[in-house]
Amino acid sequence: MIRLENLSKTFILQGQRKTVADNISVTFPSRRAVALLGRNGAGKSTLLQMISGTVEPTGGRILSSGTISWPVGFAGSFHPELTGAQNVRFVARIYGVDTVGLIQFVEDFAELGKHFHLPFRTYSSGMRSRLAFGVSMGIPFDTYLIDEVTSVGDASFKAKSSAYLKERLNRSAAIMVSHSMSMVRKICSSAAVLENGRLTWYEDLDEGIARHERNMEV
Repeated sequence: MIRLENLSKTFILQGQRKTVADNISVTFPSRRAVALLGRNGAGKSTLLQMISGTVEPTGGRILSSGTISWPVGFAGSFHPELTGAQNVRFVARIYGVDTVGLIQFVEDFAELGKHFHLPFRTYSSGMRSRLAFGVSMGIPFDTYLIDEVTSVGDASFKAKSSAYLKERLNRSAAIMVSHSMSMVRKICSSAAVLENGRLTWYEDLDEGIARHERNMEV
């Protein structure tokens, strides 16, 4: 369970105030996959980053009853001079999981070949996302935060990523940002729509998608 209580976030951009979270209070249930929908720039990724703890809110608080992943596919915390394998080893030690097991899993899953043992700074953006996705899937969390990650890689890798993610979500919750409504329908059962800093919960996924699509028409 993740509970947002009076959560607010405001940025100052070129002297202009932009509020992406305006006193939001909502509960994301345990073991439920929820689609986080909203137009580009609405603040969906910022909301995920606040939930993960990588961005501080302007006001309010976030409560949780289990472990929460970083945004799946986010590679910003990897050290550029370490190899992929060394970065995975570092993450394993931080989270207290089996180092050898996680390295073996990520090397096989990410399909980076020899690049797995080269410095992270040499990776393309797609390779970075595949490494980050592999690390995320290799560590069990109670809630996964997902930000368009299944769009990474070729058709085979996308299919493998989607299948593994669905298997993980048999036992875990998720908050998922995606512009693919077909992917949302495959994974999610409820929706939360972010518009003008307000987050509206929809128990019925199709109702939430319909609201989002009407917002996109305006």
